[in-house]
Amino acid sequence: MNVIIQSTLKTLQKSQYLLNSLSDEQLCDASVSPYYSSIGTHIRHILDFYNCIFNVSSENKIDLTARSRNRDVESQCDCAKDYLEGIILKLKTSTINSNQLFLVTDDLGLGKTEIPYTYGALLAQANSHTIHHYAIINYIFDRLGITLNDSSFGYNPTTPKEIVRR
Repeated sequence: MNVIIQSTLKTLQKSQYLLNSLSDEQLCDASVSPYYSSIGTHIRHILDFYNCIFNVSSENKIDLTARSRNRDVESQCDCAKDYLEGIILKLKTSTINSNQLFLVTDDLGLGKTEIPYTYGALLAQANSHTIHHYAIINYIFDRLGITLNDSSFGYNPTTPKEIVRR
């Protein structure tokens, strides 16, 4: 298993821990301003992104805008866990070479566009995207008074760590 997939699996383990720590009510609580999004909407969005990566067309195209947006994933921890387990299984059993080229469709703000990517680059983007959403989830945790015992949750591995001096 290559380092990109190992890193991705390590990042997604945080979703497993999160989903095992929350109730359905906490998952779908959208009371935090200014965006009023829930932890569940962010988890669903993360998993939809990965799911798109595995929907490769016969022309080696991937459409990141073709997300499933299953609302049950946003409100039911068990449904979200099942979706996550499916993504993890696909990552563990993937046989796609990290240097393989794909034409990826995305909307960068000016409409859909096609961009050439390697599979490795797309997975690296998905991993960073996941960590970015974890940071947003961390803000929601704070406002809802939820404590997750993971001091690295929502932080990119390159973020400087505070040095405690004695």
